Amino acid sequence: MNSRAWAATWAALRLVAAAAVVAAVIGQLIRTVGATLRAGDDLATVITNFFSFFTILSNVGACVTLVIGAVLFFTQGRRETVEPRWYAVLLVSVTTYMLVTGIVYNTLLRNIPLPQGATVPWSNELLHVWVPLFLLADLLFAPRRRRLDYTAVWAVVAFPIAWVVYTLVRAPLVINPTTDEPGWWPYPFLNWTTVAGGGWGVLGYVIVIALVIIAIGFFAVWVGRTRTTTADAAAAAHS
Repeated sequence: MNSRAWAATWAALRLVAAAAVVAAVIGQLIRTVGATLRAGDDLATVITNFFSFFTILSNVGACVTLVIGAVLFFTQGRRETVEPRWYAVLLVSVTTYMLVTGIVYNTLLRNIPLPQGATVPWSNELLHVWVPLFLLADLLFAPRRRRLDYTAVWAVVAFPIAWVVYTLVRAPLVINPTTDEPGWWPYPFLNWTTVAGGGWGVLGYVIVIALVIIAIGFFAVWVGRTRTTTADAAAAAHS
């Protein structure tokens, strides 16, 4: 399935998925901003909080990556047999983040209210279910996959580490715009004031999720390696 027609079809599907992400993020942001204005809460804090969710950041990253992939194909990809290495690393990274988003949400958070205001149901499902499923399909079926070394997983884990550090440093410094109480955590399992075991409990969650990220990162690289043909690998080595 590395034909030019299939590559063009998949590039178009990537654009459709990216458009769905834009619609879902904007739809949820409009609902959140509207609720904030009606309540008279601090808008700047609420918007910053909105873009502090791993789900939102991962979806935005996936959206940008999918658009880049489509643009690469329609501008220069017609002459290439495999994707550029930098793009392959970026794609493996956002794929990992989206799969983790889907797994964590559907196992830990689906029935727990999150602090972003009333959710938009269709947006919520797109961002937490359908976009992760599309990235999984992209991993399994997208053409011109480049063979990566497993060292690429180190690049995959860089963003989640930075996000956890940012979140845990920022959380106690923020005044919750809804309750006016100190502290704001995007996910309840990161709130050491309520999690069983306090900080140690949060550390346990972080370690488990980190291991999941590493495992999925290795899985994503492995899938790419198994899907790469000998010819593609040879072409990649000389590009």
